Amino acid sequence: MSATETTKAKGQVKKKTKDEKGAKEAKAAPAKVLPLPKGPSPYELKYVNECVPKLMEQFKYTNRMQVPRLMKIVVNTSLKEALQDVKVLETAAREMADITGQHPVLTCARKSIANFKLRAGQKIGVRVTLRGKRMHEFLSKLVNIALPRVRDLKGVSAAAFDGRGNYTLGLTEQTIFPEINFDKVTKVYGMNISFVTTAATDEEGKALLAQMGMPFRA
Repeated sequence: MSATETTKAKGQVKKKTKDEKGAKEAKAAPAKVLPLPKGPSPYELKYVNECVPKLMEQFKYTNRMQVPRLMKIVVNTSLKEALQDVKVLETAAREMADITGQHPVLTCARKSIANFKLRAGQKIGVRVTLRGKRMHEFLSKLVNIALPRVRDLKGVSAAAFDGRGNYTLGLTEQTIFPEINFDKVTKVYGMNISFVTTAATDEEGKALLAQMGMPFRA
């Protein structure tokens, strides 16, 4: 083989190796989530312009920094079917990303339970933690679109506060969200939505969420 042919062959090997590396990186990269528009969301403006003045008047705060605020929203679900079929978990993760607009993380069992054939470290659920603008966008969709689609809903229970101003809402079906196509759903599952606030008491936490549109039961 001549020197020219040898150099050409090396170049082809390098190019192939580079192409294979690029293909692996492309395969490993997660799907992109569309970014939110710039500027404050309507719910952020509602909090500043409407909620803060009303809460200051209700609880006699002397400083705007005393007013409780929403820090984060955590959405999570667990699926026992994932123990036998990992595709159920993959579908749930994809649907959770569609609902929240953010890639979820897979959650694992903390300890083994023989009766449920569960091993420590086994993947059994998905979780998303929302903050900032994406958190406010999700809250707006939840109270204005998703919850009104629940049949015979007379309001959500106010008994699920933890004593420190944080609230957890349980939903029985993911199909109440507009992003879910009911005809393509293979598994109906519930989820827990936790609202973490800076409120010092449950009364303040409830007042904050009520001002943000949460339909508490009378």
